[in-house]
Amino acid sequence: MEFDLSWILLGLPVAFVLGWLASRFDIRQLRDESRRAPKAYFKGLNFLLNEQQDQAIDAFIEAVQNDPDTTELHFALGNLFRRRGEYNRAVRVHEHLLSRGDLGRADRDRAQHALALDFLKAGLLDHAEEALRRLEGTPFEAQARIALLAIYERSRDWPQAMAITQKMQAAHQGDFSARQAHFLCEQALGKSAQGDIDGARALFEQAVQTAPQAARARIELARLKQRMGQPQEALDTLLELAEVAPAWLPLAAALMVELSLSTGQGAKVLELLRQRYDLMPSLDLLDGIVALDTALASTPNPREWYVRHLEHEPSLVAAAKWLHDETLEHEQFHPQVQRSLDQAAKPLTRYRCAACGFEARQHFWQCPGCQAWDSYPARRVEEL
Repeated sequence: MEFDLSWILLGLPVAFVLGWLASRFDIRQLRDESRRAPKAYFKGLNFLLNEQQDQAIDAFIEAVQNDPDTTELHFALGNLFRRRGEYNRAVRVHEHLLSRGDLGRADRDRAQHALALDFLKAGLLDHAEEALRRLEGTPFEAQARIALLAIYERSRDWPQAMAITQKMQAAHQGDFSARQAHFLCEQALGKSAQGDIDGARALFEQAVQTAPQAARARIELARLKQRMGQPQEALDTLLELAEVAPAWLPLAAALMVELSLSTGQGAKVLELLRQRYDLMPSLDLLDGIVALDTALASTPNPREWYVRHLEHEPSLVAAAKWLHDETLEHEQFHPQVQRSLDQAAKPLTRYRCAACGFEARQHFWQCPGCQAWDSYPARRVEEL
């Protein structure tokens, strides 16, 4: 069979034309896709700026479908899902990113951090803890440790909270000694409730050494020593508190009065309370002074201290306490008047969180509202 060269000559122009048409088709398709993806992206961005999150999500989903390798679009979409409270969808987006073998180290760390935030927002603390732990040694390490600390505090896992603050302090992320003292106090209170008095005392003493300026450890230690039948040691602990953290003395005033009377040192403590009151008037210090003055009969009318307070500090609380034992011209109306004054003064005797404004009848070392530590001043609402 003879080979016909004419067929080759005829086929070359046809192959050239077909190749040219194919290339034009591919170029046009790529151009259309490249135009479509940015268009969807900018449309989503416009919706996002106009706070139209539903439309923004639809636009970003379209953009991701057109270009599934675009990691930034995945991050934008996952963040939108999280902001809308669609945590399951956010988790799927970020887990899909982590499953990609071509993802760079920086984007992988970023996706891991985003996944941890998804779990945190969803309240899945176990999953969040696991995701955050995987961020050790990454640029998100510091943020992850802060989040882990919040998880351990919420779950009252004080040993883990102590461990993470030790890591943070070693990494120069701040001074956590005061918070560590709180963690030790929380563990000590748990041991005390279980009857392990010696273990509780050891933890309270460790808390004092960890944060010498912190008031809680000394106050709790004094209460424990009183419970152990050691009133003099308990009083000495509170006298140390007056030296190192005098601003917190109002919280210990009532206990100090009780201990001073049981140890025969009422006069010494009365003088101390007067000195502190002169420097920083306080309703709790005032009550302690009146109680000790009455017990020791130091002055004819100890309740005049309330009148002295009113001369310098207008106070409905002090006025109600002074009026309680006064004889009125129409004494038959005294109970009704006193009840009304006490009711009006009751909200003024609360404590208020300086961080969130949460008010409570008792003093908290950690705010029940915002979880901040040491955010309650040792002063009543009326004194703020």
